[in-house]
Amino acid sequence: MDEIVASTTFPSATGHIARLAYARAKAAGLAVSPLLKGAHLTMSQIEDPHTRLKVSDQIQFLNLVSQGLADDFLGFHLAQVPDLREFGLFYYVLSSAETLIDALQRAARYSSILNEGLCLKLVEASPAGLSLRYVGVNRHHDRHQIEFVLTSMIRICRQLTGLHLMPARVRLIHLRNEPCDEFADFFGENVQFGASSDEITFPPKVGGLPVIGADPYLNKLLVTYCEEAIAEQPGHGGSFQASIENAIVPLLPHGKARASEIARRLGIGQRTLARRLSREGLTFSGLLESLRFNLANRYLGDKHFSISQIAWLLGYKEVAGFSHAFKRWSGTTPREARARQTRQYTAPVELTREDKLHYRARP
Repeated sequence: MDEIVASTTFPSATGHIARLAYARAKAAGLAVSPLLKGAHLTMSQIEDPHTRLKVSDQIQFLNLVSQGLADDFLGFHLAQVPDLREFGLFYYVLSSAETLIDALQRAARYSSILNEGLCLKLVEASPAGLSLRYVGVNRHHDRHQIEFVLTSMIRICRQLTGLHLMPARVRLIHLRNEPCDEFADFFGENVQFGASSDEITFPPKVGGLPVIGADPYLNKLLVTYCEEAIAEQPGHGGSFQASIENAIVPLLPHGKARASEIARRLGIGQRTLARRLSREGLTFSGLLESLRFNLANRYLGDKHFSISQIAWLLGYKEVAGFSHAFKRWSGTTPREARARQTRQYTAPVELTREDKLHYRARP
């Protein structure tokens, strides 16, 4: 027992997913230096497991590695790799709980040990589950991190109970036109993309399932360590801009992304919304315009979305309106931008001299 506790006193730093992606990219022979640079990361940061990485940088790195590997389900695939014990303190405090619902409560309480940009909340009604909310991080940039987290949580639930549990429902904010077969096999058929929230729920009575090998004495001890770990974390509320953008994205296709509606959803007045944006040097209309442009580029990079679908997702009633706006933003049409992205992502990847020296030094 002393050995287990000693190995869990230092929580895993944010960046575990990025390091798995880094290893996958190196194994595939990708030039990792440009990918790291594109995500504002360095080789020393990624190779030091004790260095905490910014969540936004991790998300960007996953996106770049996904493009380089042509693996649109990178986060899902990476979540199949680690031994669950690699999650350290977070895993052990869950595995020592008495029932699955107790373990989910621990997951919601201590999720920031693994990722400070994600807030998990227990869904206590029947069926039980977890909802996930991004804190201070733009949700619309991400697909791979959130899919990694949900896949890992399903794996943990299955290991804790010894049963091949299938969620009753999975809801994800980001969009996908064509989920892969293995994704459906893992999560089941009731997966909704483009939802208003990220959430996973289980069938009734699953929460009462006993955890195999539960140890209440060890759990009490580990809860103490977890409380100490989260108490030592610096406070961070995140930017107000990120909160607004996360509220806007699900409303765009429905034409409801208005300042009054966003203010209502954030529980503040419209004047307060404008005043707080002004403090960050922003206006609501300017933020909305910038967000649409960023989303447009992301959707254009996905060949499964037609131009008309992208226009609808961004809240435009007609393709012409979207095309006109996109040309004003970028100087090119959406079709020209898509063609340029396709050429960029299909170009052969060459190892840089720095990468070759690095690999030679570290076989």
